[in-house]
Amino acid sequence: MSNVYQMKVTLMDSKPPIWRRIQVPSDISLSKLHQILQAVMGWTDSHLHQFVAGDKIYGVPDPDYGFEVINERRFKLSQVAKGEKAKFRYEYDFGDNWQHQLLVEKVLPAEPGVHYPRCLTGKRACPPEDCGGVYGYSTFLEAIQDPGHPEHQDMLEWVGGEFDPEQFDLEEINRALKRIG
Repeated sequence: MSNVYQMKVTLMDSKPPIWRRIQVPSDISLSKLHQILQAVMGWTDSHLHQFVAGDKIYGVPDPDYGFEVINERRFKLSQVAKGEKAKFRYEYDFGDNWQHQLLVEKVLPAEPGVHYPRCLTGKRACPPEDCGGVYGYSTFLEAIQDPGHPEHQDMLEWVGGEFDPEQFDLEEINRALKRIG
């Protein structure tokens, strides 16, 4: 088996920080990493995405973009992040512009009997899809936390009744990762 990258995934500009620490095989494709990031963050894969490493963009190529997007299925994580301290970005939902910093913290040997990918820890819930990016999320939190806010009831209904921004369910995340394989 290949080495394992221990990575910290941080939703950029989120205050307080929303992050996950994961371990993934270094030889997975960027396409597989996209699936893993969707699961650990709690996104629903309802929008476009891309990886940005240096001056290169990896994703799903489309001739209508007007710029080069390298096919993410053809590149392994280890080809884009070449070891410890390597940093690159994962961008999701170009309208809301969710940007995630991906940092390789450690390169480790795979442990026999351990299922990868896995999430080790993290903090806070993923923002709801389509809430308007970091600024919209902040406004959403203000509304749901203040019963006197004019949008309080509308936002609670929109999100499905309740939303706990501090919730982080490690077991649920790891169950989702096992389904990815």
